[in-house]
Amino acid sequence: MNTKNNLAHVVYECKYHIVILPKYRYKVFTGDVKMPLREEIRKLCMWLKIEIIEGKVCKDHIHLCLSIPPKYSISEVIGIIKVKSAIRMFNKFPNLKRTYWGCNFWSRGYFVSTVGINEDVIIKYIRDQDNFDARESQGRLFK
Repeated sequence: MNTKNNLAHVVYECKYHIVILPKYRYKVFTGDVKMPLREEIRKLCMWLKIEIIEGKVCKDHIHLCLSIPPKYSISEVIGIIKVKSAIRMFNKFPNLKRTYWGCNFWSRGYFVSTVGINEDVIIKYIRDQDNFDARESQGRLFK
């Protein structure tokens, strides 16, 4: 077991694969929005003392592989990341308020899966998201 993941009275190995989507799955994570969003998520994870094992900001969703201390619930972490990043992105890019009225930047749900022995497979999947997106945008009707 990896002993670097420890708190005062616990040693842990709690890794999660998380996918979060913007409202209406608009392709907004491009150009000048992509890097600031990436930095905001990185800052929030550092603030919460959450290790980012791997992450990818795609055009219309975000993949994260996180090591989350057991003192946090997964829903609490996702809630903090979504709320704080939305506020910061609306402050940094006021034009997003026209696209996302009511200050609803993220969709209501999220995908989460625990990472066990398949960690390498999940990390490779996250790293290869650009290849998957390129294949999707080719516009093939049949395989």
